[in-house]
Amino acid sequence: MPRSSGRVDVHQHVLPPFYRDLLARAGIAGVGGRALPDWSTGAALDLMDLLGITTAVVSVSAPGTGFLSDPEEAAGLARRLNDFCASLPAGHPGRFGWFATLPAPGTAACAAEAERALDELGADGVVLLANNGGTYLGAEGQDALWRSLDERGATVLIHPAELPAPAVDGIPPFAADFLLDTTRAAYLLVRRGVVRRHPGIRFVLSHGGGFVPYASHRLAVTIAAEAGRSPLDVLDDFRSFYFDTALSSSPAALPSLLAFARPGHVLFGSDWPFAPAPAGQYFANGLKTGVAPKMLAAIDHANAEALFPRLGGAPVPAARTRLRHVVRRAGARVLFTLVQPGTD
Repeated sequence: MPRSSGRVDVHQHVLPPFYRDLLARAGIAGVGGRALPDWSTGAALDLMDLLGITTAVVSVSAPGTGFLSDPEEAAGLARRLNDFCASLPAGHPGRFGWFATLPAPGTAACAAEAERALDELGADGVVLLANNGGTYLGAEGQDALWRSLDERGATVLIHPAELPAPAVDGIPPFAADFLLDTTRAAYLLVRRGVVRRHPGIRFVLSHGGGFVPYASHRLAVTIAAEAGRSPLDVLDDFRSFYFDTALSSSPAALPSLLAFARPGHVLFGSDWPFAPAPAGQYFANGLKTGVAPKMLAAIDHANAEALFPRLGGAPVPAARTRLRHVVRRAGARVLFTLVQPGTD
């Protein structure tokens, strides 16, 4: 199947109506300090056309199933969410892939649902929250899940959740805490040897990896001192991660990410609908103004197509739609340039 030149968005979310209703019944009206956004398949496709996204690999964001205290209810919700996501590619060929939602990673139900979603439903990977009620990825009791995912060569999107501590007044969790949450999970996955013992798993860190690229050497020196390992070996483990660009392709963050990540390990992400369309345009245009054409093509689609080969031949939007959105994207690029601080 021929490759498409359109973007592949590996960080885009779904909010099915039944899931929103369950959150509302639990008193949850927002995530990370932001109100739950509106979502529909039609709105998702409009956003994708606006940003030149051919295919979105969608996932359920925080809180996932973590707001349910009953393990059976959490497992049932994960199954329902995965059945919903599995229906999207059939209804819109080539436009959607999906990461399966799993209940807390230390449970037998988690490994079982991962196997069902990957083997029977055709999921492109799984999404895991960095922490579930204060228990981080990399904690004890998760080995069955890691073994199952390793055997399948699974791709795992690590998405942040709210920190297991009260939010600081005046600082929305999505602005800073989410970055720390991702960094904590990455640290523990490296410190406790998960990434080294399970090389078949491709871990994708959300939002440019949180603080990982910027703080990687500091993290590596700390782990090396604790574990008696070479800092270079630890850095190699951190560089095994993939990174998406959601809300992270700015002139300040992008150079650090590109300097640290292995070739082929940076993937496009929009974070829609939690990041509204103007934010998606802003950061997408940060790539166009700060990355060489060959690297841009790799980030936009080639790197993701290597992870998800079945997504490579998706159809592109109709010519009239493309032209309309080219004009809108051009205006957004001008705005991006005007509001960026100088680099002289």
